[in-house]
Amino acid sequence: MFLKPDYNLKRIFDIDLEALKNSGVKAMLFDLDSTLMASKSGKYSQEILDWLEVVRRDFFIAVVSNNKNPNYIKKVEEISGFPLLFNACKPNTSKVRKFLDEHGFSEKECVLVGDRPLTDILCGKNLGCKTILVDSITADSEALIVRFVRALERLTIRP
Repeated sequence: MFLKPDYNLKRIFDIDLEALKNSGVKAMLFDLDSTLMASKSGKYSQEILDWLEVVRRDFFIAVVSNNKNPNYIKKVEEISGFPLLFNACKPNTSKVRKFLDEHGFSEKECVLVGDRPLTDILCGKNLGCKTILVDSITADSEALIVRFVRALERLTIRP
């Protein structure tokens, strides 16, 4: 199976917010670990927080994460000023679709941003929304085995 994200970018900061806005996108759903924060860190960098404030001016933002660790969830909830969906079961779409409905957005008004083709991008494609694949926020410092697994997973992407 091959996936083709609508956009394949190096960093989330490379997202063309104006182009998304002009295309009718009103909601941006972000994966959490390795997309908005270092995996399992429970902390946003100041650079990410500043960027999210810019994004918030024109878009509804939310996190959609497969994480289900109650302690981690609590930690992230305490530092996030936007809606969060944990235990999302991506690439399954049922929980994400329900989340969008609860917040009043259709799939066509949404973009899903993440670092994993087989969870984030596949979920977005199955939902029928735009998708943006980004490299891991910590790509340069990840363990060799993690980089290897990511490289294998990226083989599912169609150029």
